[in-house]
Amino acid sequence: MGRRKVYPLSGHSSEISFDSFFILKRCSDKETFHNVSPFVVAKALSASVGEVKTTRKLRSGDLLVEVSSPKEAKQIIKLKSLSNLPISVQPHGTLNSSKGVISVGELFNDTVEHILEELRPQSVKQVQRISIRRYGKLTPTEHLILTFSKPKLPQHIMAGYIRCPVRPFIPNPLRCYKYQRFGHSKPNCRGTLTCARCAVAGHESNNCTAKEKCVNCKGVHPSFSRSCSSWKIEK
Repeated sequence: MGRRKVYPLSGHSSEISFDSFFILKRCSDKETFHNVSPFVVAKALSASVGEVKTTRKLRSGDLLVEVSSPKEAKQIIKLKSLSNLPISVQPHGTLNSSKGVISVGELFNDTVEHILEELRPQSVKQVQRISIRRYGKLTPTEHLILTFSKPKLPQHIMAGYIRCPVRPFIPNPLRCYKYQRFGHSKPNCRGTLTCARCAVAGHESNNCTAKEKCVNCKGVHPSFSRSCSSWKIEK
């Protein structure tokens, strides 16, 4: 997402966000931009959108185009063809947003809906409260995950009169619930079914009573434990 500052009567600045990154695809499944002249692409984009910020051809043969203004964003999303080549245009799935974390005790009793309503002028498009499991129950915390409609994370936001530093959000490592290894999920796993409790292959952990052993670090704990040294390295 790009952004453009506007200044309302209150004197406080707010931002108008717009998608900055777009994927351009050829309409035919068998055709890509691999065999299209870069001169043709550049001239067509300049004529229909303007002088875009960057254009890059991906390995797939699609084009990744970055624009620098709301006007260019509106122009590019309307494109149906590029130099007589039928195309489709979509905002990039991840490059137009970013996630950060704030910790504000004063917002503990506010609903995430109310917080989102108040922070929306600062390019916040989603608010999620972090909960932790204690004694078998999920307990809400003062920590909030904010999704911003722009790729660059702000250093801080204003929650009313409180200046809140924004930290990058680092998600928990992806662990396969079948093979117990990090870096992939169960649907994409080609590994052997492995117990998350004892690290032995061939059975699940539901009814396992064997001695605990971690598949990843070989420590005396189940593979899903957050005390695992391998989990901490991945995190």
